[in-house]
Amino acid sequence: PPGTPTPSSPHCWHRGAPREPGARWIEPGCRSCTCQGGRVLCEAVSCPVPCSHPLPPPAGGCCPSCAGCLYEGVSRAEGDVFSPSDENCTVCVCLSGNVSCISPECPPGSCPSPSPTDCCSCPPAKCSFRGRTYAHGAQFSLDGDDCTTCICQGGEVECSFAPCPMLDCPQHQRHLGPGQCCVTCRDPPAPTGCSVDDNGVAFPVGQIWSPGDPCELCICQADGSVSCQRTDCVETCPYPIHTPGQCCPDCSAGCTYMGRIFYNNETFPSVLDPCLSCICLVR
Repeated sequence: PPGTPTPSSPHCWHRGAPREPGARWIEPGCRSCTCQGGRVLCEAVSCPVPCSHPLPPPAGGCCPSCAGCLYEGVSRAEGDVFSPSDENCTVCVCLSGNVSCISPECPPGSCPSPSPTDCCSCPPAKCSFRGRTYAHGAQFSLDGDDCTTCICQGGEVECSFAPCPMLDCPQHQRHLGPGQCCVTCRDPPAPTGCSVDDNGVAFPVGQIWSPGDPCELCICQADGSVSCQRTDCVETCPYPIHTPGQCCPDCSAGCTYMGRIFYNNETFPSVLDPCLSCICLVR
């Protein structure tokens, strides 16, 4: 009836706990709830996102954040400058949750000096040389001169000559073969014998001779060198015969006694005592 005081709005009971009339709270699952007329009304949380690349909601939160950027699955801080994973020449920046990217502007036509680090994929300049056109990087030789190599580099032709090694052979052994750029040394002729003195005396390969000493023998080797070896004599008798031109004394021909030669079984008087008779015995 008129004049009766209006009762206040009733409280709400939710999950065993009272809620004040008009109270608002967030339930798990990002649901927004309010107490109205003793009843609890809930609805999904509405998240207006004013940026293009917001960060995921923080732990316990429901709405994405524009205090950074999420780009290609990677979180970026505010003001971070980076390049996409598949394009090193494009530069991006994170501003208030928005990612802005710019790419370099490449001039049309040929590049003056292309390099692997250039971001512009422009065709390099070609080379015009002696009435012919060569692509960038092409290698070629001059007409009739295979020893000169040229290369086209960004519209310019660079030529170089093949370096030749220093030779240590005499002039008469040097030779320039067909198709060769450098002079080479001929192989020296194989020796056909051995020269043993200044008079030009030569011995054929395999020849054996004595150089003046009968106890020394020399042989001419196949490479033109001379190999010599001495003979060691072993005297087996006290009075051997020394034959001129023979290396070792001979004990089988007779005896040499006081400068005279006696044959086997020959007798002769002793020089020291005429009453003594000597005999040569070959043993």
